[in-house]
Amino acid sequence: MRLSAFRTLLLLCLTIFTFPAQAHKDQLPHAARLAALRSSAVMIVDLKSQAVLHEKNAHAVMPIASLTKLMTALVVLEAKQDMKQKLTITRADIDRLKHSSSRLQVGTTLTRRDMLHLALMSSENRAASALGRAYPGGTRRFVKAMNARARALGMKDTRYVEPTGLSSANVSTPSDLAKLVVAAEKNPTIRRYSTDRRFSIRQGKATTVYSNTNRLTANANWRIRLQKTGYIAEAGRCMVLYAVVRKRPTVMVFLDAQGKFSHAADANRVRAWLARLGASALKQLAGR
Repeated sequence: MRLSAFRTLLLLCLTIFTFPAQAHKDQLPHAARLAALRSSAVMIVDLKSQAVLHEKNAHAVMPIASLTKLMTALVVLEAKQDMKQKLTITRADIDRLKHSSSRLQVGTTLTRRDMLHLALMSSENRAASALGRAYPGGTRRFVKAMNARARALGMKDTRYVEPTGLSSANVSTPSDLAKLVVAAEKNPTIRRYSTDRRFSIRQGKATTVYSNTNRLTANANWRIRLQKTGYIAEAGRCMVLYAVVRKRPTVMVFLDAQGKFSHAADANRVRAWLARLGASALKQLAGR
């Protein structure tokens, strides 16, 4: 009887101590996906629980390139300016910081709505510049409004100096940008324009076709409600997403990814990690 009882106790101990170890081992491949992220700063937030699922250098202040344009759009729309008003691209909108090219020609006239569409979907710098310039009081007042809106959102480590993102002095953190994404997603115009795949404009007798800078918008595996990409040398590849994964709204922020497609690869790694997590594991991560 004593031998039988000992065997029973031994089996119970093996059950208790072996299964959790195996469960932990099974989770390692998913954790490895996050360890492989190439972005220097990351934040992943489960909005249903308001829990941070993963973060890396979430409070590091870094250049944000064209992620700036999300705040540009928010300020334009919240100012309730006439979206049908015609704005004209001038030489003042030419990029004299990075000397980047643009398909939007000087002299082209478009509605404020179309300028905003190009700025969000195709990250058109001249369009963003024109939007800031056409604000009451001009670009200086527009930038002041951008910084005021950032403070109102609790973005304590964010600073804007111009509306395009071409300046490396436009800085923020993953934590601050997550707040901006949540606020911007509430605006249906920003949701639509940032995720639209194609948009055409007339310039003289020619038609110019623009495509979304983010290829993930055309990927059937993604349910993206809002996105923005950005790049300048000082910022690396940047991207923010508001996406639905496993029926849960999720904010993803990736800053300073090295490699042309590395920010998109990081996003795919995170989505795959979330998709493979069981419901119980996700709730545990989210603290629910």
